[in-house]
Amino acid sequence: MAKHDVIAIGGSAGSIEVIRKICRALPADLHASVLVAVHVGAGNQNLLAGILDSEGTLPASTAVDGEPLQAARVYVAPADHHLVIDGRFIRLGSGPRENMARPAIDPLFRSAGISAGPRAIGVLLSGMLNDGASGLADLKRCGGVTVVQSPLDAVEGEMPRTALLASDVDYRASAGDLAALLIRLVQEEAGPELAPPANVALEVAIAMGRPSDTPIIAEIADPVPLNCPGCGGTLSQIRRSPLRFRCQVGHGYTAEALAHEQEGSVDEALRIALRVIGERAVLMEKMALDALQAGRTAAAATFEGRAQEYRGSAAVLAGAGLKG
Repeated sequence: MAKHDVIAIGGSAGSIEVIRKICRALPADLHASVLVAVHVGAGNQNLLAGILDSEGTLPASTAVDGEPLQAARVYVAPADHHLVIDGRFIRLGSGPRENMARPAIDPLFRSAGISAGPRAIGVLLSGMLNDGASGLADLKRCGGVTVVQSPLDAVEGEMPRTALLASDVDYRASAGDLAALLIRLVQEEAGPELAPPANVALEVAIAMGRPSDTPIIAEIADPVPLNCPGCGGTLSQIRRSPLRFRCQVGHGYTAEALAHEQEGSVDEALRIALRVIGERAVLMEKMALDALQAGRTAAAATFEGRAQEYRGSAAVLAGAGLKG
């Protein structure tokens, strides 16, 4: 029987040192390909592969579109591209961002599940929010093995923690124990082949840049009264867990990532409202003073009362949760 020969590793804040530790401990004759996706900005200089290549026992390089997967090598996602597996080849996708990231972790995990099935191992490391949780669940749906860094061991435990809540993860381990676990798993026989779910394959295609429109999204999701923070389009709720959304353009969000994005929009809207109400209060005060100077005391009292009402409304808004 086949053995586990694809290791997909994803991480964000606090994960670089863990990845370095894993790569230093993996043997030079590892019978598996290692693929790494870490959240980096579009302007990143793709330095991680060079660091892993100089420190680890396995040759490491920034992934190139179309190159064949080889055992005992490390492939790192380049900035501003999703890293996915297509059969025995690497592909770089320019599809929409997922959870505000490209490269995102979910597309790598999903593609590993689709292409390698039970031969795939997904490893989710330290990070904030929960990119990787749904992809890890999809990898498991395809028969793969799932691993997370122990949340208490992680610099940022949110990503591992949400992955543990999103699906029945097979293993959790500390940063110091992950390499030994992976070495053992690579030597074990993989489970039986499963038919890859079509809805998972569709999301991999979207990450690769397949045009996404309302009929395409309708195959996997249902419209909801929420707007995409990235493009303003209508979001649809993915029909499988964990709770996620996609717009017609293809931007993807977990519920937590969407809430994080909306928080900034709400904060900005409150600040604008405060500014407008404050301006109205100042105007009413000036109108009250002008009326008083003209001897129109009744009008002055009315304008002063309205100014106080605006000041009171501003105080209510300020107490509604504005950040400092």
